[in-house]
Amino acid sequence: MDHLVVVTGGPGSGKTTLIDHLAGLGHGRTVEAGRAIIRDQRAIGGAGLSWRDEDLFVELMLSWDMRSHREAADREGLVFCDRGVPDMVGYFLQRGRRVPEHVREAARLFRYHHRVFLAPPWPEIYAGDTERHQSPEEAERTFTAMREGYPSCGHETVLLPRASVIDRARFVPETLDRDAESEPL
Repeated sequence: MDHLVVVTGGPGSGKTTLIDHLAGLGHGRTVEAGRAIIRDQRAIGGAGLSWRDEDLFVELMLSWDMRSHREAADREGLVFCDRGVPDMVGYFLQRGRRVPEHVREAARLFRYHHRVFLAPPWPEIYAGDTERHQSPEEAERTFTAMREGYPSCGHETVLLPRASVIDRARFVPETLDRDAESEPL
């Protein structure tokens, strides 16, 4: 699944902006589970919100990301994933909870490119909105959890530079190209 490339990190660090830009350049993309679930659950008055039923929210995100992975796996060319299944491992780590075995199994089965791009906290661009309720401190904790969670699932994290979206959009494929050049034939 080397064509599925995860971009993760804390909220408000420019992940989705980068993925939107890469999609505008013709690459495939997935949609972030958390935001979509929050919109859907609010629209129906559902309980699957992190502040109402955290366990249900996590299960909905896990299912969303597994479905997104299956759909993206069939696409040609690079697909940039706005978070991935191993984010759920980080979610539990961030909250100091034991990672359920079915979540670890999902992270083992649903694989991505071994390099995962990690967007660092960026207070200068952070902004809350109707779906982003986390504080900048929680954004920092999310970043730290992803930096721990992805390697625990066998992925290498590559720190995205705090740079313009254009520079970030150059950095990602250049890093992937260097990776391809270094692999033995």
